[in-house]
Amino acid sequence: MSTAHREHGEDDLCSTGTALYERALRQGRLPAEEARAAPCLVELGLLHPALDDPSRLEPVAPVVALHRLLRGSGERIASERRREAQLAETFGALMRIAGPHPTAGDPHPIRLLPGTERINRAITDAMADASEELLTVQPRTGLTGERGQAADAASLGRDQAALDRGCRIRTLYPHTLRHFPVIAARCERLKGDLRIRTLDEVPDRLVLVDRTVAFVPAGEDGRLALEIRHPAIVDHLAVTFDRLWRLATPMYPEAAPQPSRDGITPRQHAIAALLVEGHTDAVIADRLGMNIRTARVHIAKLAATLGSRSRAQLGFLIGRSGILDQEG
Repeated sequence: MSTAHREHGEDDLCSTGTALYERALRQGRLPAEEARAAPCLVELGLLHPALDDPSRLEPVAPVVALHRLLRGSGERIASERRREAQLAETFGALMRIAGPHPTAGDPHPIRLLPGTERINRAITDAMADASEELLTVQPRTGLTGERGQAADAASLGRDQAALDRGCRIRTLYPHTLRHFPVIAARCERLKGDLRIRTLDEVPDRLVLVDRTVAFVPAGEDGRLALEIRHPAIVDHLAVTFDRLWRLATPMYPEAAPQPSRDGITPRQHAIAALLVEGHTDAVIADRLGMNIRTARVHIAKLAATLGSRSRAQLGFLIGRSGILDQEG
């Protein structure tokens, strides 16, 4: 019973093909039916139909087969060299028109990264050179399932490597994620100068390495990102992070719980501010990093605390209560 033929290079010989070719050389012939398990033998010209019995295949002498394959390889190499010479000539003329240009090793100030794999690879490469500090904003916990576990493992590995080199890591999360097991496990497993704070509302994802390179989303689905090395933009992002950090509530290594004022929790305080601005439940949930059902539970509790019987009345009571005038 034959197994499926494994895909391989056009000039490669798979293990199944090698075994059948060896048997054909020893026996002189091979039933065509058996050779179907390795179609590469006929494609590479190692077997051909016998003149007196087309149902059987005869092997080509190895020295003949090798010479034929090497000749084909040499022709492809020569073709690639001609292509390289043509590209060099074409782009040489174009570069003379463009004038002075950066060397191949110089990074672009802003680069678009398509695909999660390429984004993660670029972040990993940047962090491999980190020696001072990693600043991150994480509005969500990330992927779930096997992909999520693999991504978490890769993130933990590169973060621990940075901590081992003496780097400091500061991360901002929304308050809604402070009790998530993923974050608790992160605090438990990472060893070094790790600091975490939370805010009611955080901006979209940010990764900033040594205040020299930053990564920000370039699309809503997380499959596009910008790698930014422009000093002015990177400095602006770092200053913005520092200001948010000062406003945030410490979570790790020491937690500082936010007090509830007049029965209004910090979460409800943030929701009240967004309600007064006229946002829908869906927008409030997205802005505060929670699902819409949780947002509606908080809105209902806020309404009950203030004695509101309608959405319109809730906005009025929030304004009259003065809770948005309190510093929270």
